[in-house]
Amino acid sequence: MIRVAVLGAMGRMGGEVVGAVFADPDLELEAAVDPAGTASGSEPYGISVLKHISYLEGLDVDVVVDFTEAASAVPNILWALDHGIHCVVGTTGISADDLASIGEKAAAGEANVLLASNFAIGAILMMKFAEQAAGVFDQCEIIELHRRGKKDSPSGTAIDTARLIEAAMDACEPPNGAEKLDESSRGASVGPVKIHSVRLDGLVAHQEVIFGAAGQTLSIRHDTTDRSCFMPGVVIAIKAVQGLPGLTVGLESAL
Repeated sequence: MIRVAVLGAMGRMGGEVVGAVFADPDLELEAAVDPAGTASGSEPYGISVLKHISYLEGLDVDVVVDFTEAASAVPNILWALDHGIHCVVGTTGISADDLASIGEKAAAGEANVLLASNFAIGAILMMKFAEQAAGVFDQCEIIELHRRGKKDSPSGTAIDTARLIEAAMDACEPPNGAEKLDESSRGASVGPVKIHSVRLDGLVAHQEVIFGAAGQTLSIRHDTTDRSCFMPGVVIAIKAVQGLPGLTVGLESAL
């Protein structure tokens, strides 16, 4: 039995994770943590919602799952590693410097970290298909669409996809008409890939990767219509993280 604590338990994703952990026969929901809780707190699934990760000290926790914000996630992860607790992290927007610090601490200690920008199996396949297509096409742009209020832009999934594409491309030339466009209207650049972020009510998480070449285009799209689609990947990560030494970035290694 793997004992799990969920950080950000009262958020959109955290609430889904709490339910998924509670429902899995191989997992035990040991604690839920959220700033909106208290030391005694409300009690979803019969457990208290703790206000801070430090309340986990003294509890028997094997894995923490963090779906908070980058500013909270980094100290959460470092605290967990200091206490020998493995981490599964779905929080995006963590800086390269912070990620390096996390990697160093994980490599030096006994607890591991698995960090993924997306836990939907379909999204992982979308990224892999895009990586394959990048070996053939030399032009690519990404449109990512999320709910209004998402903290980071571009999304972590879009950035990870663009980096995979950049690494796979032998060469990339801009579209013929690029010099005629106002570049400021064309989104952020990650290497040779433009990313366009849309934030609107009614959206959950969507991404389209569009490749272009003379006389043809190829579109690869993934749509999330309900956050429940992330839960199988989160559960897989919880069960796998203890066997993945140090810091692992991406869900692929757990599949």
